[in-house]
Amino acid sequence: MLGGGQLGRMFTLEARRAGYRVAIFTDEKRGCPAGQFADVEINAAYDDTAALKGFLGQVDVVTAEFENIPASCLEAVEAVKPLFPGSKAIFTTQHREREKLFLRDQGIACAEFRVVSDLAGLEIAVADLGRPCVIKTAAFGYDGKGQCKVTAETDLAEAWRSFEGHRAVVEQWVSFVCEVSVVGARARDGKMAVHGCVENQHTHHILDVTISPARVAPEIVDQAIELWEAVANGLDYVGTMAVEMFVTTDGHVIVNEIAPRPHNSGHYTIDACVTNQFQQQQRAICGLPLGDPTQHTPAVMINLLGDIWPAPTVHPDWSPVLNHPRAKLHLYGKAEARPKRKMGHFTVLGDTIDEALEDALRLRAALGI
Repeated sequence: MLGGGQLGRMFTLEARRAGYRVAIFTDEKRGCPAGQFADVEINAAYDDTAALKGFLGQVDVVTAEFENIPASCLEAVEAVKPLFPGSKAIFTTQHREREKLFLRDQGIACAEFRVVSDLAGLEIAVADLGRPCVIKTAAFGYDGKGQCKVTAETDLAEAWRSFEGHRAVVEQWVSFVCEVSVVGARARDGKMAVHGCVENQHTHHILDVTISPARVAPEIVDQAIELWEAVANGLDYVGTMAVEMFVTTDGHVIVNEIAPRPHNSGHYTIDACVTNQFQQQQRAICGLPLGDPTQHTPAVMINLLGDIWPAPTVHPDWSPVLNHPRAKLHLYGKAEARPKRKMGHFTVLGDTIDEALEDALRLRAALGI
């Protein structure tokens, strides 16, 4: 596993449960979330070729827990060991410009956009797309980082200052009724297993609540799953992948972003699905048949950010969640809490989605979120 965060941690738990040994390679400090359960933890920079060679000598197959890994590292891995998803898929989706051009080339529905590299280009793009629109850095953006909304009042020269010297993607503003995502897996033989469509609510550009199944019409679910399948096939993808989408006011679904890995909005699958997203990742990369992705119980997931920690190393009182018979608390083992840092989540199961949502929001309020 390349990466040592919470996604690597949850993957490692599932892989070890299936009898596999797991080695992780990460630039995080020793004892990171994934390292706490890995059989081997190698802590080095991703461009440390000697350390990477030592890591590769201990493994049979490699995957990644996040996309922002240098292309040189991905290529070095793929030269000697199977890497799933492949370097091409990760390289494409780790960069907004490449991702948007892939979607356009594949004919996959997404917001109209322009790629710009200077203020003059931004002025032309905004004139073409109209206001409001959104400027997004082309590389290494997540959880709303590197974004700026352009409104009628926005001074473009001032807005461009934070992007100066970089390429950016300018996207047409999308009028949407809700945000949804689809998490699924594609095996080496091209077979696919999709968990379904979930509804996501964000606060300050960070996922706050996931409601599964999504409260949308069947035709919206069908569109969303078709888009996920088109992305997976277009990338020749192997492993678990998430696609975030907008449901527009005119009843269409368009792709917003692709995550070439398990995803925050798929964490509910641990407690509510026959086979969860991390089990599917392990099955896909090891060349095994995919499991049944069916959701057996309505579920709502709430993210836990470091903002609610009384102090960096002092946990909140979890008793409201722990006292609920159908709530599941998941903490990521991070040594220190920081504002906006994802520290854990909890999932509430219910006989109906309304019941699960009501209980989840009540627990959320009890925790002071």
